[in-house]
This record gives sequence, structure tokens and C-alpha cells, in this order.
Amino acid sequence: MIGGVIWLAGRFPHIGLGRLPGDILIKRDNFTFYFPLGTSILISIVITLIWLVVSWITRR
Repeated sequence: MIGGVIWLAGRFPHIGLGRLPGDILIKRDNFTFYFPLGTSILISIVITLIWLVVSWITRR
């Protein structure tokens, strides 16, 4: 499922995953640190919602 989300994110670059508010980017002279905190939270919420819907449908 995670692979599918990553694949879809690559297919739609205009969505802006990886450049959301909350993503941490620190650039120095010879050092770059990037931590996609906002993107990680968004992906986690989406995957959780998909999982809840699928589990709700399969219980019926």
C-alpha cells in the first residue's frame, strides 16, 4: 500500500508532496537536511483512512 502511495505521488508532481508546511529543510554551505514531517503526517492520515474504510467494508 505504501508503494502505491509513493507511485501515485510520483505520477502527480503538482500535488506538492514533499513541499508541505511542516516539512523541515535546512541548507548550509555543504550540508542539506530534509525531513518531510508534514508529508509524513498527511500520508499517515490518508493510509489510516483507507485502512478504516476497507476494514469497515469487509466487515459488512
